[in-house]
Amino acid sequence: MTPDAVYVGSPPAADGGCVRLSADGLQALDLDGSRMWAWEGLHSAVVEDVPAEGPAGRAPKFLGSMVSAAVGAFLGEGPPEMTLRLETEYGPEELKVHAAAAGGYGAEEAALSQDLLARFVARTANPRVLEAWGREHGLEGTPKPHVREALLRTWAEG
Repeated sequence: MTPDAVYVGSPPAADGGCVRLSADGLQALDLDGSRMWAWEGLHSAVVEDVPAEGPAGRAPKFLGSMVSAAVGAFLGEGPPEMTLRLETEYGPEELKVHAAAAGGYGAEEAALSQDLLARFVARTANPRVLEAWGREHGLEGTPKPHVREALLRTWAEG
C-alpha cells in the first residue's frame, strides 16, 4: 500500500507493471496498457507461487534476501514473481505480479491475504479500508510481518 493506491504484490515495477485494487475492481497496468475487471464480473481471484518465508528465521533470511536482491539487480532480475489467477465472467485470466516482501511471506500472512482478496471478490469487504490506511500510513514503509498479519486479520474479519 502506498498513500495513493493498494496493490496485489508490489507497487509498479520499473516497467510500470502492477495490479491495483480499488473499490471498483482490479486494474492491471503493463507494457500492453491497462485492463480492468469490476468486482461484479469476477468469480475468483487467487494468488499463486507466493514466495514463502524460510524456516531459518527472519534475521538470517533478511540478510540472505538483501544479498539475493543485490545479485538479482546485478543480473537484471527483479523481485520474485507471483501469479494472480482470475476467473472472470469472460473466462480465466493470468497476471504476473512482483512480491512486495523481499524475504517472502509467512503462511498466516499469505492465507489472510487470500481470504481478504476473496472477500473483495464476494463484495463482503471493500478495498477502501486499505486505501484509507495507505493514505495515513503509506509513507512509513512496509510494516513488520506481525503488524501486517494483525492488519490483515482485522480487515479480513471486518
